[in-house]
Amino acid sequence: MISYEGTLYRPPSEARSLILQATIGCSYNECAFCAMYRDKRFRVRPLDELVAEIDWAAAQPGPEVDKVFLADGDALVAKPKFLLGILEALRGTFPMLRRVSCYASPQALQIRSVEQMVELREAGLTQYYLGIESGHDTVLEQLTKGVDAAEMIRVANKAQEAGVKLSTMILLGAGGRELSRDHAIASARVVNAIGPRFVSTLVMTPVEGTPLAAADERGEFDHMDPVELAAELREFVAHLELDATIFRSNHASNYLTLAGTLPKDKQRLVETLDAVLAHPDRVRFVPDWMRGL
Repeated sequence: MISYEGTLYRPPSEARSLILQATIGCSYNECAFCAMYRDKRFRVRPLDELVAEIDWAAAQPGPEVDKVFLADGDALVAKPKFLLGILEALRGTFPMLRRVSCYASPQALQIRSVEQMVELREAGLTQYYLGIESGHDTVLEQLTKGVDAAEMIRVANKAQEAGVKLSTMILLGAGGRELSRDHAIASARVVNAIGPRFVSTLVMTPVEGTPLAAADERGEFDHMDPVELAAELREFVAHLELDATIFRSNHASNYLTLAGTLPKDKQRLVETLDAVLAHPDRVRFVPDWMRGL
């Protein structure tokens, strides 16, 4: 059977995917806002264990596997030979397989060459989830992302050059009130420079056990309200200049759920947010008890 260690995390769009823990934890594990892997020691799992789990999954009744997500937080940092072994086993076991994806940290993208990512893509690893979080260097430093905006663009464009689909995330509220507008505009600039297939927004939320939560306890985290976050989102969307990018704010942390394809739906999204800001008393923001991570 498939054995999972600790809490399992996956993107919303991987809800119906087979999830394999190719690696345990996150090799970087320094982001100030993230508690997902702080209770795990990073390591790469033995390939034979994963092949056995793939065989077990194939023997189970139910719909045939067509999507696989490689957990935990940083599977791309594992050696290409190891990842190719997983991909070969998946291709040989699931004939309906159409996508394999994983999280990709900027640090993993730094060490993977374009040629390696091309080889992995051709073997089936076709999509990465990249947390950009912000395009503002001060905010990135506060978040301890380990890269500045220029480096984020550089490493993401390596994946783009390799033909990998990128699903990117921006953290609303990451700059607080003081840097809200600058954070929104700088984030749009970075996303524009990358041109990902998908871009989504989350709301930064203090989570127990993180430096961000400690800052919140000291009264140093600036909690923005739903209207202020809507204004920040409006600035972000208004400054996006993208071609055939799918936009979503459907993560459980958001107060507003919006969706569209850019640039086709950009004006509609901006107008929707303008209406929210003009009459916030008429808006049904997602209540806090329904929000989460």
